[in-house]
Amino acid sequence: MLVPGGGALADQVRVIQPQMGLSDGAAHRMAILAMEQMAFAFLDLAPGLRRARTLAELTSAAATGAALWLPATMTLDAPDIPQGWDVTSDSLALWLAAQLPAPRLVLVKAPGVTIPQTGDRASDIAAWTAAGLVDAAFATMARGYSGDIVLVPADDGALMEQALKPLAPQSIEETREGPRRS
Repeated sequence: MLVPGGGALADQVRVIQPQMGLSDGAAHRMAILAMEQMAFAFLDLAPGLRRARTLAELTSAAATGAALWLPATMTLDAPDIPQGWDVTSDSLALWLAAQLPAPRLVLVKAPGVTIPQTGDRASDIAAWTAAGLVDAAFATMARGYSGDIVLVPADDGALMEQALKPLAPQSIEETREGPRRS
């Protein structure tokens, strides 16, 4: 499943927010709509993508090809998503991965970027946040996601190929804390 970023359209929301005196909530919703508009650009560039707005549509689309998420339906008024610039498409992709639940989240970053890796999830996320690779809400939202999180520079084909390989089937054990993958 592909989650579009807001790109230049979301950047324009950042520009006009102070000019128009818009609240963070309004800017947040506008940025989500920018992600949705970028999804339509992706559909134009890659017509084989299957658009999906709901979990059921995502599951159906993914079963028959590459699914492209149009996020507005699920996220505009979701009570568990903070409304503000601390949440970007990275945290929204993480939120979606938790909703599915997906075994892995792969975030594609700018070409040439160095991605700190220590092997400790909390330390890695803290380093990614400090480096500006993920947004401020990402660490908090990651607590609700048990799958793998991988960041890949867009120009690292070998790492991208490795990150996108299907995972081996896992068993899911129910514990007092909820489902646990093993």
